[in-house]
Parts: sequence; C-alpha cells; structure tokens
Amino acid sequence: MGAELPASEPPASEPLTPVGRALAALGVPLREFRHPGPVTSLEQAAEERGQRPSQVVRSILFRLAAEEYAMVLVAGPQQVDWKALRRHMGQSRLTTASADEVRAVTGYEIGAVSPFGLPRPVRVLLDASVLGEAEVSLGSGERGTTVILSTADLLRALGDFEQVCVT
Repeated sequence: MGAELPASEPPASEPLTPVGRALAALGVPLREFRHPGPVTSLEQAAEERGQRPSQVVRSILFRLAAEEYAMVLVAGPQQVDWKALRRHMGQSRLTTASADEVRAVTGYEIGAVSPFGLPRPVRVLLDASVLGEAEVSLGSGERGTTVILSTADLLRALGDFEQVCVT
C-alpha cells in the first residue's frame, strides 16, 4: 500500500494553480508544469516545457480607456501589430497595461497572466498565431508554473472570444 499524502496537500492529479483549478472546473484536461528555477526567456520556458516557442501563449493586457481593458492571446515569438490592434478595437490610442493594472484587473503578476480565473470578465482576443499548434501552454496564475492543454480545449474553454489577426 502506498503512502498517503497529508490531508493538507491535494492529490497530485488535482490542479494546484488558480488557472488550473478554473480550467478543471470547466472540465478541461490539462497538466501543470513547474519550472525548476527562474525563467528568463521565452526560449528557456519553451525548452524546459518540451515545447517550441510558438506553443507558449502570451496573455497581454491592453488598456483601451479608463477602466476598460482587453487581453490579447498571442503565440510566444509573435509581436502585436499596434496599428492592426487599434484598427480592430476602433481605438486611435491604447497602451499595454502597467504591472499594477495587470495585477488589479487579472489578479495575476506579469508572467503568470491567463484569461481564466479572473476576478471579473475581460474582453479576450485570440490571435490567429495561436492556432498553429495542437498543444499550447499559458500562464497559470503563479510565476514559474504553466498550464499545458490542447489548443482545441483552449478554444472550448475560452467560449466567447474574438479571433483576430494582430501579429
């Protein structure tokens, strides 16, 4: 008979991160990966996860106006084309959210942001660059840990989102 975990620790199969728990509540299969140390680059993150950089989904929060935000999900190495994003949003001006705004709107630190488990709804735009991979990873709500899932499950979990091409 195997040793039992102490009552204070959940079983290993139960998600431990805020995003993992939110996705599990939606019935989304996932796995969590904890990096062995600090992550300093997209390439390092992908390599440690056994992925290509294009499989790492970055969740970038933009401020459109006072208290109005949108999150763009983009494949790791891609850069958001500001002109295309402004055109899509119908905005002549927008900025990336500050670290304090990211924390206030998402509840997460930069580097751990995800569109799941947020304290309030945020408009989500999914760039076409994310659709090129069968499996992706994204922020878990905790720095140094990621959630890995199929792209099909990501799309299903997102539900109401806008597909765009802003890279």
